[in-house]
Amino acid sequence: MGAAARSSARRRTAALLAALALAVTASGCADTEDSGSPTLTVLDYYTDATEHAQWGALLQECGEQAGVRIEHRSVPGPSLVTTVLRQASSRTLPDLLMLDNPDVQRIAATGALTPLRQYGVDLDGYAEGILSAGTYQGEVYGVTPAVNTVALFYNKDMLDEAGVTVPRTWDELRKAAAELTRPGRYGMAVDADATFESSWQFLPFLWSNGGTETELTSPEAAQALRLWTDLLRDGSMSRSVLTWNQADLHDRFASGRTAMMINGPWRISALERVRGLRWGVAPVPVRAPGQTLVTPLGGELWTVPRTASEARQEKAAQVLGCLTGPRHSLTVAEQYHTVPARTEVARTYARRSPELAAFVDSVRTARPRTERTGARWPRTATGIYTAIQLALTGRETPEQALAEGRRIAARGGEP
Repeated sequence: MGAAARSSARRRTAALLAALALAVTASGCADTEDSGSPTLTVLDYYTDATEHAQWGALLQECGEQAGVRIEHRSVPGPSLVTTVLRQASSRTLPDLLMLDNPDVQRIAATGALTPLRQYGVDLDGYAEGILSAGTYQGEVYGVTPAVNTVALFYNKDMLDEAGVTVPRTWDELRKAAAELTRPGRYGMAVDADATFESSWQFLPFLWSNGGTETELTSPEAAQALRLWTDLLRDGSMSRSVLTWNQADLHDRFASGRTAMMINGPWRISALERVRGLRWGVAPVPVRAPGQTLVTPLGGELWTVPRTASEARQEKAAQVLGCLTGPRHSLTVAEQYHTVPARTEVARTYARRSPELAAFVDSVRTARPRTERTGARWPRTATGIYTAIQLALTGRETPEQALAEGRRIAARGGEP
């Protein structure tokens, strides 16, 4: 999408947000209960047939426990927020709504969601970062059965052949990537394209080094971006990372064209089907020994929108409570190779699924992308990926690129 299109989209979204706030305010005193309806509507972005069916089965089971039927609808991910805003303006919000976790705060800010504590939803046993992702102005609006983050995938045979150990620090990563690089194969791959995916992949390097998304011009931020530019300059990463997304990284890793990559647990199912591929997962390397790894928290949160019926909201909260309980949390994690959101369930899961241990460990200290920027995260992410593009193309130094990224974030994400 070009700059003009992005600007137009942002203006439309801003207008919808303003209209939504007015609609919610206007309807707040006109709630009427419709307890006679046995069907709750559910909206998410799980459009894949298998994924939609799996979530549908879980929702139906929880609906039966709550004494309601479920009408389950999925829309494409890029259109979910726009769909929600339009439904809110027309007062046709679903009873149960899934949102990507960075979107929860900006939707909650409009008044479209209801706080979960008032319905007695169990909020115990979650890591601080997970609850923070669904919190706006001190109220929890969203929780989830399972979460994810990123880690370092590596090809065991390639590392063994080169006599390379799994890197734990940036120096080790740079050295290992160089030694693993061969004709037709790169040692390392990251997502550095001009999308939020590259911002997401950059955050572990930024945060673990003491940098923040609100201070992009800090020395710590420049060090993190310089690591990526050094890997490219060394010839250890392809220049094509500037256009690769996370699915592209997976394809090149699975085909043996890169020895290491940053990616998420959602790739594990496909990797397990690659015949003869021996792979492992390790935490994202940190700059220096002793630094605490901080990765971004991924995954979707389930929310209860504000509708005209308090009774329906209570039933929706019961379904949500069932969906995010320990048993279904484990089911979802096993289906998608993600991490159970409740800490004790995650520990049990790591013992049963050692290939997920690195992700389980990383989730303990993971942070939501909105923790410091709130609803401003999209503009900040735009500044970050713009800086990555400027630095890796060689158009600007890491310091200059990050200064431009900060300016973009400050003026609302316009490149």
